[in-house]
Amino acid sequence: MSDVRPGRLKVYLGAAPGVGKTYRMLDEGRRRAGRGADVVVGFAECHGRPHTEAMLDGLETVARAPCSYRGGRFEEMDLAAVLDRRPQVAIVDEFAHSNIPGDGRNPKRWQDIEALLDAGVDVITALNIQHLESLNDVVEKITGVPQHETVPDEVVRRAWQIELVDMPPEGLRRRMAHGNVYAPEKIDAALANYFRPGNLTALRQLALLWTADRVDEALQEYRTQHGIGRVWETRERVVVALTGGPEGDTLVRRAARIADRSAGGDLLAVHVARSDGLAAGVSHASLARQRRLVEDLGGSYHSVVGDDVATALVEFARAENATQLVLGTSRRGRLTRFLTGPGTGETVTELSGDIDVHRVTHERAGRGTLLPSRRRTLSTGRLIAGPVAGLVLPVLLTALLAQLRGTLNLTSEALLFLLAVVGVACIGGVTSAVIASVTASLLLNYWFIPPIGAFTLDDPNALVALTVFAVVAATVAAVVDRSLRLSRRSARATAEAETMSSLAGSIVRGEATIPALLERTRETFGMESADLVDEPPDAAAAVTAVPAGPGAYLTLHGRTLSSSERRVLAAFAAHVGSAVERARLAEAAAEVEPVKAADRLRTALLRAVGHDLRTPLAAGWAAVTSLRSRDVTFTDEDREELLSTADESMAKLNRLVENLLDLSRLEAGALTLNLRATSLEEVLPLALADVPDVEVADLEDIPAVLADPPLLERVIANLVGNAARHTPPGRKVLVTASALAGRVELRVVDRGPGLPADGRDRLFEPFQRLGDTDNTTGLGLGLALARGLTEAMSGTLSPEDTPGGGLTMVVSLPFAALPVGAEPTEESVHRA
Repeated sequence: MSDVRPGRLKVYLGAAPGVGKTYRMLDEGRRRAGRGADVVVGFAECHGRPHTEAMLDGLETVARAPCSYRGGRFEEMDLAAVLDRRPQVAIVDEFAHSNIPGDGRNPKRWQDIEALLDAGVDVITALNIQHLESLNDVVEKITGVPQHETVPDEVVRRAWQIELVDMPPEGLRRRMAHGNVYAPEKIDAALANYFRPGNLTALRQLALLWTADRVDEALQEYRTQHGIGRVWETRERVVVALTGGPEGDTLVRRAARIADRSAGGDLLAVHVARSDGLAAGVSHASLARQRRLVEDLGGSYHSVVGDDVATALVEFARAENATQLVLGTSRRGRLTRFLTGPGTGETVTELSGDIDVHRVTHERAGRGTLLPSRRRTLSTGRLIAGPVAGLVLPVLLTALLAQLRGTLNLTSEALLFLLAVVGVACIGGVTSAVIASVTASLLLNYWFIPPIGAFTLDDPNALVALTVFAVVAATVAAVVDRSLRLSRRSARATAEAETMSSLAGSIVRGEATIPALLERTRETFGMESADLVDEPPDAAAAVTAVPAGPGAYLTLHGRTLSSSERRVLAAFAAHVGSAVERARLAEAAAEVEPVKAADRLRTALLRAVGHDLRTPLAAGWAAVTSLRSRDVTFTDEDREELLSTADESMAKLNRLVENLLDLSRLEAGALTLNLRATSLEEVLPLALADVPDVEVADLEDIPAVLADPPLLERVIANLVGNAARHTPPGRKVLVTASALAGRVELRVVDRGPGLPADGRDRLFEPFQRLGDTDNTTGLGLGLALARGLTEAMSGTLSPEDTPGGGLTMVVSLPFAALPVGAEPTEESVHRA
């Protein structure tokens, strides 16, 4: 096992290109080198910016590795050279960059960086917010530009440090206007599209909020490591307590309004499942509805287990560093509160400390509880009050009956003492009832059974009555105590079932990943952390470990769990073990899938070739054979028709073979490209020559694209031919184009039946003929080849629904003003 210390990663995070991430990264490298650290530049992209290039002076730079791909020449970071050099610190720009395939390179630059970290090299890198996987779709909605290069959030979150490089939108736009970011010919287009003030403001907010979340995670980790329980009001966090009652919707909305008063406020809803029965009878339908409401309002829902609701609520709020706690006023009436003492709200207020508590009134306040009584089990107070009542209550009853001596007979007096014993049993259980029974028997004998004032019995009937009294009192006390114990068991089973139901609901909603299950386990049991390990930990009072499948153990760090909680934990561990097994099976299936795909491709090819290549070959062969026959004399018209049939068949056969060869070259990466400025007006006439009834929109103002003309012609011809096959008679295929955000989008529109929802995933697979009604329409290579050729030219091909019915294929290619291999200004966010 290697003893190399893993390297530490520092990420400079920016909201947009041009904020100065590369400059700051190189500046830190120079400062570290000045302090004596061994610093090398593995890869830095300066984009011709003089100020940034000047920061490279004095820093050792590892030469880039040249590589070729599809006829183009490129340069990538030489990972092997950096690993051989083994510096203390490596500067590697463009964290989200996709490496050129081939020569054993990793697909992504961030994987190269992880290899450096594993080798013990500290790495400094840069990243824009739009390349985070979780924000990819959000950025596309804001800017209208899809981001094709992303980094998993978890990879970035593991960084030792994340430093935000911030700049106001006005300052960035001024920097661009002065020519400090892009070349002069690109400035106007950039300012009018991607770098609009609204776009930059939204991206800046995304960067600030994401960084704030990362800082908050680091703060929580620090508080946990140092055992800090006091609330640090670094940001507003509002916890709302839910019981499943009808007031829940009101509480959630009120808590959401409180959280919205400050930017970045968090809303957390929590439900406490108790083993003593408080949660018994809760409406799961109401809880499910309230959970959906919380999530609709942007909050999160949590379920925890606790023996005492007030304590569990406060502990959860402190663990989440909550600043405010919202709960409803008591539904119990005044008489109930007087008899049973303070409720959950009062107790939470006493325990809250520096957490603000909001007690919200609602229509159910004071109208009676919908849940079982809070005094349903033997609390500490009742354990003390029971024996005291067993001694005091018979004495008080004796004093009262002594004043009424002569009014009641012995039977009535005994029944009153029996009633007192039953009351004591309800308060303190069987032990208190026995104390009350013995006390009542002695007092009844001494004060009310002749001879009065002595513990002797002269009448046998009195002895029988006293014995029956003692037996009945003890029996009643035992029955009451047993009833309470059964009630506790039933309530505990209900709480456990509710917890497991909540877990099952999380799994059904898709929260079955291993990290999600571990986090839910930690929250449910109120622990400091939950981990999955390969070996059981050493015995420790603060660590609970249960098996979670073969070679896996679920460990919880924190308080010691009770036996009932351990039973529930075993069920959680079983679900975690199942998730581990599913992950292993998914990994094995992923390894087998390429082999299965290749086998399906070969099978489809054999089936398609068996018919589609044989059909034109047979037709041409028949025509040539007829012409060579000496038994039949053909007219000039017949001869011309046979020659035309042979020519068409051979042409069709040639096209099929060319498509097969081109597809194989694409898959092998051996297709040669000749990219140059190409106008659509140049390639459309040839592409549409064989397809009648095509309507072409005005393309005069459409700029030239960077493409290989013959390949672009093949793409358009395949798309138009496919659209013509699905367009009903009397309707024309429409070809139109538009320019946006540094790219030209060519649309081929048909008015056919459209594409079913389940067909989009298979649309670009080879040998698929979705919607065709016969086997005479070709090999099904057209769309697969069109997408492959488009992507080879740094473009994209995607389907859209045609308004009113039909399918629109959209080809997106970069402007020809950009150099070969470069991305358009708005998409080159990883190069800033």
